Formats: sequence, C-alpha cells, structure tokens
Amino acid sequence: MVSQQQRFTALDVFRGMTICLMIIVNTPGDSSVTFAPLHHAKWHGFTPTDLVFPSFLFAVGNAMSFVMRSWEKKTTAAVLSKIFKRTLLIFLLGYLMYWFPFYTHENGVWALSPISHTRILGVLQRIALCYCFASLMVYFLKARTVLIISASLLLLYWGICFWFGDPTDPLSLQGNAGIRLDLWLMGDAHMYHGEGVAFDPEGWLSTLPAIVNVVAGYFVGLHVQKSGKTYEGLTRLILAGFALLIIAFFWNYIFPINKKLWTSSFVLHTVGLDCMLLAAIIYIMDMQKRTRWGWFFEVVGKNPLVVYLISELLVTVLYLVKVDGNTSLFRWIYLNLFSFAGDYWGSLLFAVAYMLLCWSVGYWMDKKKVYLRV
Repeated sequence: MVSQQQRFTALDVFRGMTICLMIIVNTPGDSSVTFAPLHHAKWHGFTPTDLVFPSFLFAVGNAMSFVMRSWEKKTTAAVLSKIFKRTLLIFLLGYLMYWFPFYTHENGVWALSPISHTRILGVLQRIALCYCFASLMVYFLKARTVLIISASLLLLYWGICFWFGDPTDPLSLQGNAGIRLDLWLMGDAHMYHGEGVAFDPEGWLSTLPAIVNVVAGYFVGLHVQKSGKTYEGLTRLILAGFALLIIAFFWNYIFPINKKLWTSSFVLHTVGLDCMLLAAIIYIMDMQKRTRWGWFFEVVGKNPLVVYLISELLVTVLYLVKVDGNTSLFRWIYLNLFSFAGDYWGSLLFAVAYMLLCWSVGYWMDKKKVYLRV
C-alpha cells in the first residue's frame, strides 16, 4: 500500500480505458448475443476487442519508463530483486486466479481441484513474462541494441511459425508451431480449451513477439517525457504510429494479423494504434485541458491489477452460486434485470453494469488514497 505520488495522468487514463473495455468484453450477459466489435476475431483479422490486451502490455512499458530513474539510484542486485519478485508475484496471481475456487463439487463430493489440470499460462502470466524480459533488456542494454533485438524477435517468430508449423497450413489452429511447443512443454491438461481443442492464446512461443509491445510502450514513454507534450512531439508519435500501421498492413499479406497467434504484424498493428490513441489522449487532456472526462478512467488506471483481479474472481463466484435450481446467479441477474432491453442490448447493459461495479472498487480505493503496486 502506497500513497499517491507524481503520476502521468494520461497514462492512468489510457490504462483505465483498457481495463474498463477488458471487463466489458470479458463479461457479457450472454456471449452468444454480443455485438460483433466486442468479440475477438475468430482467427485471422482484427476487431476493437483485439486491441485491449496488447494495449495493457503497451501501458506496462509506458510505466516502466517512469520508474527507470529510480532504478538508476539502486544497485543492480536491488533492481534484479525488484524485477524478479514482481514477475513471480504477477505470474502467481494469474495462476491462482485460474485455479480459483480451488475445489470441485461432483456427485455430492467436495475435493481440491487437481493441480494436474490447472492452466499454467494466461493473461497475467504473459504480462509477468513480458515485463521481466523487457525490463532486463532496457536495464542492461543500450537503446539501439534493444530495438535490434525487438525487431529480431518479430522476424524470428515469423520464421519459426513457418519453419516448425504444419507444412500444409502452418498458421492453422491445430497446425501452428505454438500449439506444438505448448503440448510438448505442458501437456493438454494445462492448456486453455476455449477453442474446442487444447490451444493457449497466451502460449510460450507467442510470448516472444508480445515482449515487443512492452518495449514499444517503454520507448514511447521516454518520448512522451522528453517531448511528447508538445505539438512536435505528438506529431512524431502519430507519424510513428501511422508508419507502423502501414508496415503491418503489407506484412499482413504474408503473415496475417492474428491476435490468438500474436503474429508480428499484429504487434506492429496494435503498437501503431496505441501510439495514436495515447497521442489523442495527451492532446485532449494536456493541450486542450479537457480533463473532466478522464477522471472516470483514471480511477481504474491507478489500481488496474486490483480491479482486473476482482472482475475475474467475482464473475467466477457469480457462476458458482446457484439459484432456482441449476441457474447460476450470473445468469439469473442477467435474465431478471437486463433481458428486458433485448438480447444484444441487454447483454451489453449487463457488461457495462458489471464494469461499473468493479469500477466502484477502484473509486473507493482512490477516495481512500490506497494504491496497490506489485
């Protein structure tokens, strides 16, 4: 628990927007009647929802650029201790979140959920790994070297996907190189099964290009601190974002934009959009002085990890609690309080209401000046 320190407001707003949208897309009242932009692309392609996770990685990199000054005053041992402790804690929180509620209840028998069938990787785990590798790179290496390694990761991942994927269709759901590596390292039982087969969209191999999202956020953060709040600085940021979008557009023809595979073209596409989005927020808030609207998102952006964890754990509880026989409390609330608005709008209203409930926790913490960091 720490007191509030000098903060970069635009970053808090950017991060808060990401978390709020993440909660909305993760918790519709009925996923079968959700508006198309709030669904991930089924495979190749891109929707607004696909921007959420990479934007949070981008924000992690932004935040790193602000703590580097404090690292310069510490010993290498102290910095490494900070990096590895933070990595392990975030990874563990992600693992425990997927294991929650830690028990099963079948045929009237209560039992501990077997670790042998617990998902190992996931959203927080990817954040932890990307943060760790990106932090080590920017701490020990020169900027030029970090950029060369980042570009190499994107090119290397491109090559691996085609060299080690199924020769007939290397970018298919069951033929991509990532699923083969994950099955070999973890086995079927430790992987995500939401696609109908054992396939982890946050797998080990696709974490490599995701590191670049954090690195890009770091360098953008440095740019913003030096000249980002001037017209010239914002123009450079927007032009950089536009250039990345152009490169991603042409790369897409031979290495399609795909969030679930986290392709290299997807990385450039999302970083480009994030550069332009952050520039727009800075322009509106810092140059136009229109700040009132940002307060809502800033509340969440100050405690993003706490709000995200609560959103994931609470929805699990709502599914576990049964009312009227076998109907989950989640489903009961949706049917009795939101279905009046119709299928699609009712589902969206439920998601927005649930987001506001989680937002209220962030609001309470902000009022109490409680900011949790890991």
